[in-house]
Amino acid sequence: MAKKKPSKKEKKQDKSVAGLFIPAGIFIGMGIGFITGNVPAGLFLGMGAGFILFAIVSFFEKTRKK
Repeated sequence: MAKKKPSKKEKKQDKSVAGLFIPAGIFIGMGIGFITGNVPAGLFLGMGAGFILFAIVSFFEKTRKK
């Protein structure tokens, strides 16, 4: 049986939520930075955590699709 090509609408719906972890991490880090009194450190930690979560979720999404 031949595979059906996905339409443009189906391609748009197949978006990843992994990209949301980066801004979420930045905001959480900024909040922690304000609480602790060291905003730059909080921002860098939040951004790092966001990138790590982005990579993990992207990896699992790619392995699930195969």
